[in-house]
Amino acid sequence: MEETIFLALLQDGLTTGAIYVLLAIGLLIAFTVTRVIFISQGDLVSFAALTLASLIGHHMPGTVWMLDFLCAWALALSLARGRWDALLSYGLAPAGLTLGCWAAVRYGVPTPVSMLLSLTIVTALGPLLYRFAYEPLGEASMLPLLIVSMALHFVLIGIALYCFGAEGVSTPALTDASFDAGPIGVSGQSLCVGLVCLVMVGALRWFSVSTLYGKALRAAASDRLGARLIGVDHALSGRVAFALASFAAAVSGLLIAPITPLAYDTGFEIGLKGLVAAVIGGLASYPLAAAGALAVGLLESFSGFWASEYRNIIVFSLLIPVLIWLSLARGNPEDQA
Repeated sequence: MEETIFLALLQDGLTTGAIYVLLAIGLLIAFTVTRVIFISQGDLVSFAALTLASLIGHHMPGTVWMLDFLCAWALALSLARGRWDALLSYGLAPAGLTLGCWAAVRYGVPTPVSMLLSLTIVTALGPLLYRFAYEPLGEASMLPLLIVSMALHFVLIGIALYCFGAEGVSTPALTDASFDAGPIGVSGQSLCVGLVCLVMVGALRWFSVSTLYGKALRAAASDRLGARLIGVDHALSGRVAFALASFAAAVSGLLIAPITPLAYDTGFEIGLKGLVAAVIGGLASYPLAAAGALAVGLLESFSGFWASEYRNIIVFSLLIPVLIWLSLARGNPEDQA
């Protein structure tokens, strides 16, 4: 392999790996707080890209109507319980967001504004999905939660197919700049992906350490019963966790769409690779999950060069030795008892 090809594959692997880092962190946040393997996070990756493409193309995105429907449902339930404060979060806020999207479609807005609207829409979907799909299950075991996650995935890809069609879309790059780095050129988009990844990881670290909600999430992830005893609202912590996971998915969708065209079902595969990285971290360790995400990105890039038709098989086969190692490291639960 020539040096130029090696460096180009390395750049591509690190770029996609940085996106998988965001997805793996989002999955870990959702899982550690709620015990939910948020498989549908990958669908939100596609939702973000498709929403942005619709706004840029002066079409009202279907995700807006989906958000309005879920908010109306939540508002009706809240008002039935006498929660009039829900008028702001479930009534006025989505109405203002819908009006903003209509203005963007009708009169046109700069791309950064459309990106902000897309991020807001997709991020807001996360807590609503948790409220209606997972919160009613209460203290259910992981198997029912996993079954619900798979069912929710099929519902979301059906909605995406109905709202956006089957064609893939690409969105404008954050920057068209490029830089020479020895024998290869480094794209500005790749640098933006890495920079955004570092900023988000740092911001999430600050959020978990320095804010009240972050400390509450850490408490819920560490000891669910103990967190409840000290007054941490389990439902609220779950919604915040899903909001963070959805935000990570939305950012990932906007970062990867200029590199790889996304269709209604493409995000599922991307989300699964983030899940592989999270499993490498044992669904518990953020540093190991981040390292696993970079490894997945590099493995995908180099295996695509040598055996492109087996690229996904090679990536997902990485789970086999990882799961064997985890089972051996944790030992037999009966022996530990």
